[in-house]
Amino acid sequence: MDQILSNIKIQINEKLYVKDPETSALGKKIIEESILLIDSIGFDNFTFKKLGEKIGSNESSIYRYFENKHKLLVYLSSWYWSWMEYRLVFAISNHSDSWEKLKKAISIVTEKVEDDQKTLHINESILNKIIIAEFTKTFHTKEVEQENKEGFYTIYIRVINRLTTIIKEVNPEYLYAKSLASNIVEGALHQHFLKDHMQSITDCNQTINPTHFYFDLIEKILKK
Repeated sequence: MDQILSNIKIQINEKLYVKDPETSALGKKIIEESILLIDSIGFDNFTFKKLGEKIGSNESSIYRYFENKHKLLVYLSSWYWSWMEYRLVFAISNHSDSWEKLKKAISIVTEKVEDDQKTLHINESILNKIIIAEFTKTFHTKEVEQENKEGFYTIYIRVINRLTTIIKEVNPEYLYAKSLASNIVEGALHQHFLKDHMQSITDCNQTINPTHFYFDLIEKILKK
């Protein structure tokens, strides 16, 4: 699977960038350092001026790749979910049993992410931290409906729909497959956030992770 994944080019909505950052060394540097800087100072404090200072380039050079920092964050999120989708598809491809397929899929979307050494300019482990902390900012905006029409969130939605399909395979009579799937994907991010920052309102800790919680949940909800 690793060899296959290394040969796949992540496809991102072209409306998210002015120039594809994957086509140049500067573009890849912008992606690499923006991940590190957002993780360091948070998205609210992140600016193209600060990024330009970090990479030793003019602020204007970043605008040649991204119109604004919102589209950069959506780009990073789209990259993450596309990478996650590839991992999900290949992880379940060899499972014929629906329960095992569902548990594997839940593991992929809820587990702690390790850096993939094959993507040298993107640290997936740090990007995962950004998704946990900042992802809701990509669509909790006044423009969400228009951006959704333009396909900004297509990959994220596709991940949830793949999980929905497996849930229906496990229990076709369950009426809330989409709600459960979106709760697993989004809820896991929230549980990771609580585990790291607000432990008083979650049972997740160093020994119990969100994957354990969602395994228990689906056993209780979907078992016939």
